[in-house]
Amino acid sequence: MSPAPLRVTYIGGPTALLECAGLRFLTDPTLDPAGTDYPTPVYTLHKTQSPALPAAGIDHIDAVLLSHDHHFDNLDHAGRAAVAIAGMTYTTRTGAERLGAMARGLEPWESVDLPTPGGGSLRLTATPARHGPAGGDRGPVIGFILTDLRHPETSTWFSGDTVWYEGVEEVGRRFRVGTALLNLGAAKVAAAGPDPLTFTAAQAVELARAWPETLIIPLHFEGWTHFSEGQAEVARAFAAAGLESRLRWLEPGKRTTLP
Repeated sequence: MSPAPLRVTYIGGPTALLECAGLRFLTDPTLDPAGTDYPTPVYTLHKTQSPALPAAGIDHIDAVLLSHDHHFDNLDHAGRAAVAIAGMTYTTRTGAERLGAMARGLEPWESVDLPTPGGGSLRLTATPARHGPAGGDRGPVIGFILTDLRHPETSTWFSGDTVWYEGVEEVGRRFRVGTALLNLGAAKVAAAGPDPLTFTAAQAVELARAWPETLIIPLHFEGWTHFSEGQAEVARAFAAAGLESRLRWLEPGKRTTLP
């Protein structure tokens, strides 16, 4: 039996619907409309793009893959409502404590096996993330590996908010990643200093070189004013490296089937 295809619907920002082995996952739910502001004691985030699908149009979710709960560009107000009705939310240990009984916290490299329709299992593994430069981590944050145990030879990875560092390099040593959904955007906020808090285009190129079999799907590159790089910068960096064939840009709201 051949592996079931991965189906991805890009919703906006870091948010995508993943259909894998018969299960439906929502990544970092940001579902508020454009124009929403999110004030904090030290900065205000501003959302510039509405989701390609409203929360009501997403239908059943088996689990939310929430890299962290404490930043609005990964979990906004409508995203919290989606978490409240999802079957389960997997996130950091501290995030799960804040979200309550329908959330489960995972440490990096901790796994949980989820039953799939047809009697199989999908293994969900938390992966390390560093949300900023060394000494300036805005976490805790985790990413997620999805592995269909009937076809464990390749996996899907959602990075969460991280930069390229040794913890992410280790993901590529432990797993053969067929598809990587990367939170890009080189996010910056003045209160955190001048360094990017998420993948830059150059770091994504570095990952592509280190993981030569991996298809890269950009997320988290548009829709918020604190993203310092967008599609143009990412596309230009990959073209300069001769790696543009490794990128797959998804049409917002359209369900895309990947091999």
